[in-house]
Amino acid sequence: MSKRSTHWHDFSEQQQLALSQEALRRAAETLAGHAELLAREMEDGALLDQGGPDALRLFAAVVRATSADAFGPVLRA
Repeated sequence: MSKRSTHWHDFSEQQQLALSQEALRRAAETLAGHAELLAREMEDGALLDQGGPDALRLFAAVVRATSADAFGPVLRA
């Protein structure tokens, strides 16, 4: 039984858009999660805190808010 590779151009434009939006949503969530992790590390004393936790949480909130507006609702391909 042979397995056919799927290539980007094999997807419809709508599927490509949905996959791209999901990838961007996941990237934004990853960035926001890392910002929150750094904030906790600063609060716990593992990293030097120079006012960073609040700034990182603000950054996380901005990333989440703008990604939700920019990428729209999650679609299933």
